[in-house]
Formats: sequence, C-alpha cells, structure tokens
Amino acid sequence: MAYFDAASTEPLHPQARQALIAALDVGWSDPARLYGTARRARLLLDQARAEIAEVLGARPDEVSFTTSGTQAVHLGLLGALQGRRRAGRRLVTGAVEHSSVLHAAGTHERDGGAVHTVGVSRTGAVDLAEFEEAVSVPGTALACLQTANHEVGTLQPVAGAIDACRKAGVPLMVDAAQTAGRLAVPAGWSVLTASAHKWGGPAGVGVLAVRKGTRWRSPLPEDEREARRVPGFENVPAVVAAAAALRAMVSEANSEMARLSMLIDRLRTTIPAVVPDVEVIGDPVERAPHIMTFSCLYVEGEALLTALDALGFAVSSGSSCTASTLRPSHVLEAMGVLTHGNVRISLPRGVAAAEVDRFLAVLPDVVRRIREDAGVR
Repeated sequence: MAYFDAASTEPLHPQARQALIAALDVGWSDPARLYGTARRARLLLDQARAEIAEVLGARPDEVSFTTSGTQAVHLGLLGALQGRRRAGRRLVTGAVEHSSVLHAAGTHERDGGAVHTVGVSRTGAVDLAEFEEAVSVPGTALACLQTANHEVGTLQPVAGAIDACRKAGVPLMVDAAQTAGRLAVPAGWSVLTASAHKWGGPAGVGVLAVRKGTRWRSPLPEDEREARRVPGFENVPAVVAAAAALRAMVSEANSEMARLSMLIDRLRTTIPAVVPDVEVIGDPVERAPHIMTFSCLYVEGEALLTALDALGFAVSSGSSCTASTLRPSHVLEAMGVLTHGNVRISLPRGVAAAEVDRFLAVLPDVVRRIREDAGVR
C-alpha cells in the first residue's frame, strides 16, 4: 500500500516508537504524586513539554496537553472567548478553517455570541484586507486562523493576521496542525494548537499553548489536580513519544520537506497533463510542502478513492459526503472550485518517488474507466 494520507495522520516516526516503548516502563506513574516513580514520570513529562514548547516558540509553562488536536482547538477557542467576555462576544474566523473551529464557533453562536467569517480567494487564502477590517470592529474578542489549509495545502497569511490583530488589540488563535514540525511556527500568536499524530507522534496527544498575558478561562469544570488548563491525568509515555517525533521531524525538515515539495510539484504538473478535465486546487507556491488536491469532472470522489484503494493507494477526498449531511467539503465550496471527484494527496516522510510515479501511471486509466461506467466519454 502506498500511503498518501499524511494530512490525516502521519505514520508513527521510528524515534517516537522507541521513545514510547521506553517510557511505558518508566513513565507510567502519576506525575502529580511525590514518590519516586511519580517523580520520574514528572521529569519525563517536564522534559517533553520543554522540547515541544521550544519548537512551537512557547514557554514550557504555556503548554498543556489535551487528548486530541480537536480538543485543543475547542478549549483554546472557547477558553479565550470566555476570558475575553468583557471585551466583547465577537469571533472572527476564516471560511476554510478546520471543522473543529467551525463547530466551536457554532457553540459560541448558540451561547449568544457573534461570528464573522472572512472569505477566501480561489486558491483558498484568507482575504487579509477583509480580515484586518473584521478584527478592528469594536467588540471583537478573538480571531482564529490556520497556518495551512488541511484540504488543499494553501498557506494562510498568518504573519499579516498577527500584525492586524496586534494593531486591533485582539488575540489570535493559530491552528498549526498541518505545519508543526514541517515549517517554522510564526511568532506573535496568542493561542496555538497542534496535534502530535500529524507530525509522526502517537494519536491522543493534542497541544494547547496559551501565551502569558492572554486572558483565558477554561470552559470546563475545575480540576482538583492542581490549577491547570486541561483536567485529568496526562498520558506521559505518549507525550514523551510526541516530543521525540517532533524533534526528529524538525531535524529532517529542511531536506525532507524540500524533497516532498518537489514530488508534489510533479503531481501538480503531470496530473492535468495526463487526465482531461482536471482542476488542480490550491496555491501552487504558497502551500504546505506535502499536500496537493485535484478534482476530476464527471467523477464521483468516492468511486475514485475506492478504485485507487484497490490498486494500493491510500488517498482521501475533501469532498466526500456523509450520509447524514450529503454535503461536499465546506473548504471547496468557500473557494468556489469543483467539488466532485476530489482527491487529496498528502505525502508522508520517506515516501518513495517510485510510488508517486506509479500513481501517475495508473491514474489516467482509473479516471477513464469511472467516466465510461458513468456514460461519459
């Protein structure tokens, strides 16, 4: 199987596997206790926290661990809004944010808050002028922006958004899930979220960083285990493995991300040349190095994914409909691009160029057969 779905989850990094196995033996105890095994677990947890904080440009005491990236987003967004209630109840988000942001924004609306959604270009980048105008409106409590879009890979103008928020006195929450460990984290954020399994760590470790001086109040009940942002018992071995994976990814990033970007460029150039009626989606230059998306006219995305799976390719579709909503991707809709026959390719570290070549060799015939079965020639 050629695995091309790293944007969903990156395979566990070998160094993370080694760290996880070692930490299971010495980091299993409760880090909040005072006896010897607990102190060893606490040392492991503190060291991992410091390593992750350094990569993210945070202080260790600004970093908390959650059970997922989604939980980190929910706590970060709702906590910042709760902490800023006196400043206002208005939230600014981009139209192509991850669904975790949109669902948290929906909760805020149901609680009486207001949400302003900033539109995007056809390549998926937030309109920075509209964003700047939106955050300057009185009563704005928080703005949210992802570093790179999870479906099409387009990089967002985070540096410009940070500058706009600074001028307006509004904190910015940055969702760095798709770029942490791959690209440098922009400085100047107020709240930052990430997810370890996106950089080759184990699933079940989300990261929530809240900058000192940022008003934040947990939307959850208080935890009797000290004054902390996230209640409960940290999974110390998993956090240690997450830190090991992040260290390893960062050390490899310069060479490996450049290599993956070249493979993505090959896919972006070759696919429309060998498959008729294809739209390659997202910014060709300002993009995450490992993600590309294309849509095929007259092709159902699910049929294309199934056919590719049968040939040994694991890819995803941003336009896959669910049985409950029967709606295509909100990202593609906001961009105004073709939503049918959509395929997202996201390359993991170490993927072989030969696997990309094999994909390019089989794709034209797969699309042709699906179109013929649908009566399109």
